[in-house]
Amino acid sequence: MNDKIKSIIEAITLQFLEENGFELVDVEYVKEGRNYFLRVYVDKEGGIDIDDCSRVSEYISTVLDENDPITEAYFLEVSSPGAERPLKKPQDYVKAEGKQVLVTTHEPVDGLKEFEGKLVAVTDEQLTVQIGKKAYDIPREKVAHARLAIVF
Repeated sequence: MNDKIKSIIEAITLQFLEENGFELVDVEYVKEGRNYFLRVYVDKEGGIDIDDCSRVSEYISTVLDENDPITEAYFLEVSSPGAERPLKKPQDYVKAEGKQVLVTTHEPVDGLKEFEGKLVAVTDEQLTVQIGKKAYDIPREKVAHARLAIVF
């Protein structure tokens, strides 16, 4: 169900978002307790503010009311992916090259399942994360989750 709703949201919002300089980062449709939540994460060059979120929320709400693809009652939340933005699409990894990341894997790579360091290289087959003086080549198929990491 979640993938179907994600596809619907992408289809009905992509043109509006692109025309207005926004990027669709992620869509989640989850049940928490008795409530369903449709969370749409958007971003744009220089970041988004509350007015941007409101504008996108109004558009999505209007389009969803017209098409009514979700049968359950739900709460719509539109927000920024935050400073620790998840890396999901191939272009997310390319944009993150040279930045601090946290990558977790499904199974160990060189004895580790968590890599926090600088993303120094990205290919279709692997990511290379530099931790201190050592570089780790992580096969893409072993990546469970990846996100930007804040350095304090």
